[in-house]
Amino acid sequence: MQKLLIADDDKEIRELLEFDLSQSGYIVDSAKDGEEALQKALTNNYDLILLDVMMPKLNGFDVCHNIRLSKPDIPILMLTAKGTITDKTQGFNSGADDYIVKPFDIQEVLLRVRALVRRSPAVKSNQTSKEILNVGDIQIFPDTLETEIKGKRIKLTPTEFEILYCLMQHFNNAVTLAILLNEVWGYNSDDDVRMLRVHVGGLRQKIENNPKVPQYLHTVTNVGYKLTPYCEEDD
Repeated sequence: MQKLLIADDDKEIRELLEFDLSQSGYIVDSAKDGEEALQKALTNNYDLILLDVMMPKLNGFDVCHNIRLSKPDIPILMLTAKGTITDKTQGFNSGADDYIVKPFDIQEVLLRVRALVRRSPAVKSNQTSKEILNVGDIQIFPDTLETEIKGKRIKLTPTEFEILYCLMQHFNNAVTLAILLNEVWGYNSDDDVRMLRVHVGGLRQKIENNPKVPQYLHTVTNVGYKLTPYCEEDD
């Protein structure tokens, strides 16, 4: 059984999520403020963390950032009333894998939880391992969520890894936004295109010498993205 951490200072929401997730077969732990959430996240092993933003003592963005520094493999779902584009971008940049705005549909939460839990280290270790891929200068290591480019090892978040893995499987071909959303998140929604673009931006920051003039990860206008390590033209 997968173990989840719910961090939210709203007792009613926390108990609703605890009940529904427990009924869906998950073991659920909870925290009522940011400091408690960070302490539990760093001292326990979870398959997924559901994280509110506006919490006492430490906000969710800071909690997420600090978790990522120590445990980059844990999938994180932000569940918050802060729903502007700026808020979402800040959430993804702090390391969140997904972002749901309150008020939420519990069925959507369950759908996204199931998709993210599949990326947790414990669940992935019980699945058939993905193969190590080599494409030009890039090599990817599924067991450690790392990539190596020209001898330099780079740690990726679970979402960044899934995006790069998908693009490497379709090397030199354009991969549509719909395919990436289905492959990485397990569903396709127009509302999630911005989420994908933010994660691609984060991936570029890690693998490109100059993200504004990418050598590897290129945008294909009105289509999606492609991985072309030896292409020097701007996207």
